[in-house]
Amino acid sequence: MNFDLLLKGGYVIDPGNKIDGPANLAITGDRIKAIGQNITGEAKTVIDVSGMYVTPGLIDLHTHSYGYFASTLPDEYSFPNGTTTIIDAGGSGYKNFLDFKTSVIDRARVRLLALLNIVGGGMLGAVEQDVSEMQPEPCAETVLAFPETIVGVKAAHHRGPGWQSVDGAVKAAELSNTFAMIDYSENPARSYAELITDHMRPGDVHTHMYNGKLAQIDENSQVYEYVWKARERGVLFDVGHGGGSFLFRVAKPSMDQGHVPDTISTDAHQGSLYMPRATMPITMSKLMNMGMSFPDAVEKSTVAPARKISRPDLGTLSVESVADVAVLDLEKGDVGFVDSGLARMRGNQRITCHITIRGGKVVWDMNGLSRPDWETAGRYLKLD
Repeated sequence: MNFDLLLKGGYVIDPGNKIDGPANLAITGDRIKAIGQNITGEAKTVIDVSGMYVTPGLIDLHTHSYGYFASTLPDEYSFPNGTTTIIDAGGSGYKNFLDFKTSVIDRARVRLLALLNIVGGGMLGAVEQDVSEMQPEPCAETVLAFPETIVGVKAAHHRGPGWQSVDGAVKAAELSNTFAMIDYSENPARSYAELITDHMRPGDVHTHMYNGKLAQIDENSQVYEYVWKARERGVLFDVGHGGGSFLFRVAKPSMDQGHVPDTISTDAHQGSLYMPRATMPITMSKLMNMGMSFPDAVEKSTVAPARKISRPDLGTLSVESVADVAVLDLEKGDVGFVDSGLARMRGNQRITCHITIRGGKVVWDMNGLSRPDWETAGRYLKLD
C-alpha cells in the first residue's frame, strides 16, 4: 500500500483507542490509513519522529476568536501548539453568529467550532450585562440551524444579581440538545454553591475551575463538600486557564484531593498568551507538574473534549478518521511556569510541539523534519 505520509519511530498515545506504545502512523489524503509497528508499503514523505510522542490533534474547548476577547488569529494560535480543533466560547450570539462564521470561521484552516453566547450580541462589552439580550429560544434556534459548527451554549461575565445568564444558557442547551458552558461571575445575591448544585445539569461544564475568585476551597485549602456533590451529580469541570482564572494555589491542593479537570482548555485571549502562556502544551505541562500523568493530560485534551462536543470522529487516531495529529516532545529538566496571578511554579517536564498535521497536511514543523534538505533540493524557488 502506498501512503502520502509516514510518521516513523514515535511513541503513540491515543487514549480513545487505548494505544500507549511504540507505533508508526500512515496517512493518505486527509485520512489515517494505518497504525502499528509493522506497516508495509511506501510513503512519499517519511518523517522520523523517534524519541517523540504522537497523539491526536489537541482540542481546545475554550478559546476566543471573535468579540472583544479575541486573541490572535485562530491558525496562528493553534498550529504551533499541536491544536487542530478550537471552540470559540461565546464570542458571538444569535445576532452576529453569521458575521463570525463568514469573517473568521470560514477562513480558518484550523477546525473552528463555537459555543453560542446566550447574549444575542455575544461578547460586545456592556451588552453582556443586559438581561433582555438573554433569549433562550432564538439562541437555541441558531444552534440547531448550524449543527456542524455550533456545539453548545455559553454563559459568561454577567455580574448582576439574577440567574438570567446561567438559566438562559441552560434552557437554550436543553432546547438544542447540547450542553451549557458556564463562566461564572459571583455576586452576593447568588453563590457558586447554588450554581453547581441547583442551576447546572449533569453534563454541563463549569469552566475556570481553578479560579481563585470562587468559593471552591476553604481557608484550609480543602475542597468544599458541594463541589464533590456536584461532581457526583454529573457536573463537569474544565480548566479554562486564561489571563485571570488559573492559580497554582487553588489548582495544586484541589488536584491533590482528586478535584481534577474533566477537560483541559486555555481560554486563549488577549491577556493570556504571554506571561501565563496559556497554550494547550503549556497548560497540560502545568497540570503534569502538579501530578497529572502525560496520558491523562492527552486524554483530557483529545477524546474527552471530542465526546463533550459530540464529535466522536475527532480526538483519536482511528484508521479512516481525519488525520489531525500532534507530534510532541516531553522535555525533562529544570523548567518553570507562571499562573494567571503571575506566581511561579518550578517543574521538571514541559511539552513542546514539534509537528502539527491538520487534515493530512503538515501545517507546523518546528525543525523542518518533514522537509528535504536544501543541499539536495536542486534549483528550487518553493518546494511542494
